[in-house]
Amino acid sequence: MTHPIINLDQIQLAPCPPHNTAPGDAAQRFDGRTGQVAARIGARKLGYNITAVPPGKRAFPLHSHRVNEEMFFVIEGSGELRVGEATHAIRAGDVIACPPGGPETAHQIRNTGATEMRVLAVSTRMWPEIADYPDSGKFGVLSMSQGADGKPEVFRHMARPDSSLDYWDGE
Repeated sequence: MTHPIINLDQIQLAPCPPHNTAPGDAAQRFDGRTGQVAARIGARKLGYNITAVPPGKRAFPLHSHRVNEEMFFVIEGSGELRVGEATHAIRAGDVIACPPGGPETAHQIRNTGATEMRVLAVSTRMWPEIADYPDSGKFGVLSMSQGADGKPEVFRHMARPDSSLDYWDGE
């Protein structure tokens, strides 16, 4: 069995891959680094990571999950949490619940402080997942499974509701 304990000083943070391809304005607003925890300590039903957000940035767009629930614990730094139409100040020591739902549960963390903010993110890991992005009017479908070779296979599709194909299209 994997050792079930890890210390924060053992987690190496790497740039979040989506930020490498962010166009113009998005690249100015979003930045962050993450360090994976769950697989390293043998977690099976929950996902864990450490996310570091530089001052003035957001790690991810405003989004909601229709299936999975998230919890955030602010390890260090300060900022704000946007949930639906409301904005709340957050600081080190705060625990944040983000249940599944629609636009009213859409959430985003922004670092408004002068130093890097670090957050422990915990989420259920149920697939497939649908995420809605109210600011841009898009949605994403994500699924992870184990391939025949034992390695994870990821399916991700981003779209807008008005670009849907007819069920019988191409049949």
